[in-house]
Amino acid sequence: MADTVAEPEEAPISNSPDNDAPAADTTVVKKTKKIIRRKKRPARTQVDPSFVKSEPPPQTGTIFNIWYAKWSGGDRGDQQDLNTPAPGRCNIARDSGYTRADKVPGSFFCLFFAYGTCFKGPECEYLHRLPTIHDLFNPNVDCFGRDKHSDYRDDMGGVGSFTRQNRTLYVGRIHVTDDIEEVVARHFAEWGQIERTRVLTGRGVAFVTYSNEANAQFAKEAMSHQSLDNNEVLNVRWATVDPNPMAHKREARRLEEQAAEAVRRALPAAFVAEIEGRDPEAKKRKKIEGSFGLDGYDVPDDVWHARTRQLESSKPAAGELEAPEQPLMIESATTAVAPAAPEPESGIFSSATVAALRGLAGGNVRTQAAPKASGPLVAYGSDDDSD
Repeated sequence: MADTVAEPEEAPISNSPDNDAPAADTTVVKKTKKIIRRKKRPARTQVDPSFVKSEPPPQTGTIFNIWYAKWSGGDRGDQQDLNTPAPGRCNIARDSGYTRADKVPGSFFCLFFAYGTCFKGPECEYLHRLPTIHDLFNPNVDCFGRDKHSDYRDDMGGVGSFTRQNRTLYVGRIHVTDDIEEVVARHFAEWGQIERTRVLTGRGVAFVTYSNEANAQFAKEAMSHQSLDNNEVLNVRWATVDPNPMAHKREARRLEEQAAEAVRRALPAAFVAEIEGRDPEAKKRKKIEGSFGLDGYDVPDDVWHARTRQLESSKPAAGELEAPEQPLMIESATTAVAPAAPEPESGIFSSATVAALRGLAGGNVRTQAAPKASGPLVAYGSDDDSD
């Protein structure tokens, strides 16, 4: 963070030696910029470490897993648990700052920071800030590093499921007022960008959808058992699948837009601009080359791209060198050589083989007649001594 501060700089006053009259003040003020760099502030300690007590974790399920030393299954608690307010609340504008986790890539966010009860401050091993779209995690864990499950709990609480990307929170037990929509939007907008908010005024229930799943995970823990403006205790859970078909269409459209944006980032900018019709030169070239000599003919996109692929496949690529034609097989070489008069098969090779070798060597192959036998062939006897 840098601030610019203008400081005046005085120039020297010059008096003329030939004039004894008092010289006028000719001070020239020159503005200069002084850059002041401020470092990022450390994370604030939310609670006093001396008041922190070591207590066993509360029962958050019906089954205790001895291997993982935690509760699982069933509802989170009874009616008394829902009436218990949260011990603290996170204030992003005041508590955010750097910790040791900022030096470690891929660090998770502090769960106690979301609760507003972290006592380590800058010495914490987890991040003390809001998630952004650049924070990417494994789909099997949430932004706090907790393992997801294959299915949601009975009360739609807990960490969540890795089989569905859920960005919508169910918020219950809201005190009904005339400005309930403004109150819900103001409190939940503190934890990230909200895509859509739906409030059931008569029932005191709201559905808040965030643009980023990590922000929804952070907001669920930060607003659990919190109050808005009327000292109520909120019941924040994961929302079930919306049965509205328009919601399914919106989700499918959002996934298509994300896929299209990923393709745009992977392809060159000029190529994307030409495909989307944002390049005026490409549009002009398409209009000239795609008219096929017909005035007023506007070529469709499928015909234009089919013709472009045909031209690209027919011509060699830029920088590609064509190898000279040369015979690669004996049969092809024999056809290129002029037919010669047959020679008597007096050597080791036949006449056809000699002609093929001459074609490969450029006619520099010489043959020599086989030596004549000086006597009759002698049959070798057996190695057996009895013969």
